[in-house]
Amino acid sequence: MSDYQLLDVIERYLNGELSQEERIKFELLRKENADIDNRVTEHQQFAEALKHYADRVELEQRLNAIHAEIDVHTLKEDLMVHPSWIVQLWRHHHSKISVAATVALFVMVSIMYVAGSFNSSDKDVQQLKRKVDRLDQSNKTLNRSIHDIKKDAPVDKYSFNGTGFAISSNLIVTNYHVIDGANAVSVQNADGKSFKVEVLYSEPQNDIAILKVVDTGFSSLATVPYTFKRAGSELGEDVYTLGYSSDSPVVGEGYLSSENGINSNDSVHYRVSIPMNPGNSGGPLIDNKGNVIGIVNAKQTQIEGAHFAVKSGYLLDAIRHIPADSLSRRVSLNKKNTLAGLSKKQQFKKLNDYIFMVKVY
Repeated sequence: MSDYQLLDVIERYLNGELSQEERIKFELLRKENADIDNRVTEHQQFAEALKHYADRVELEQRLNAIHAEIDVHTLKEDLMVHPSWIVQLWRHHHSKISVAATVALFVMVSIMYVAGSFNSSDKDVQQLKRKVDRLDQSNKTLNRSIHDIKKDAPVDKYSFNGTGFAISSNLIVTNYHVIDGANAVSVQNADGKSFKVEVLYSEPQNDIAILKVVDTGFSSLATVPYTFKRAGSELGEDVYTLGYSSDSPVVGEGYLSSENGINSNDSVHYRVSIPMNPGNSGGPLIDNKGNVIGIVNAKQTQIEGAHFAVKSGYLLDAIRHIPADSLSRRVSLNKKNTLAGLSKKQQFKKLNDYIFMVKVY
């Protein structure tokens, strides 16, 4: 039997194409002739190697297609300019990245298996192994690049911030000038968690805006610990405010320097002597008994050292003017002041959960 004929019989034998009689004769021949038996074993191993190689070529093509679709360097350049797309990139492509990592791992395991079955001098296997190594390295580079994009890109870039404070379980008041012209508004609590809000009602003439928290991740607040004072406060009365002139709440203490605003005709505002910065705008002005007597307005004025607060009576009127069809239920204001009798330190601690940074985008 020639080598060609023997090779043909071996292929038919391995492919199950021999008749039962031919198969029995060939198996007897294998037992009697060790050389033929070795040829069968070598051919079988070679056929399996070809199959593994074909599978790996297919996997390599899949990896190349995935990497071609995810142009990391271009995406990184674009996304550093437009950081708001970072989350979308990760959501759209993380499954493909995971597939790439899984495929690379599978290929590596296959290489280890084949390398253990064949002579290490096999050029095809060594060449394939080098290709897989390069793909694995490329996959690691891809994952590092995605990680760097997520790490370096700013996540929450707002253009301006002010302060707001709760008037009910999900309503927050601030100055109108804080949110005027905003494309979007959110509030951030003392724990650093942000929540989406909508402008429910505003009175630009009195610089008042009432926000409604619409974020599903927000838990309704407990009853606010302060009350809202409609009656006027006295000149020289000690007052304080709590607001976000920085990344964390800042306390400012002072006194009521005038019962009127910029002049005697301005009955909407109090003039107060308290150090303030623009981020304080919208914060509560509170007396020593824990009553909210106004909303801080920290806009710069031509009067040096002068700051103002919208009187709380105008806030109460604004709450009353909210259209009924925009509310699921009537706003119920707290009538029991639980700050009264507490030290300033205790009052600040209790207020912390009800004062928010207002972030404008």
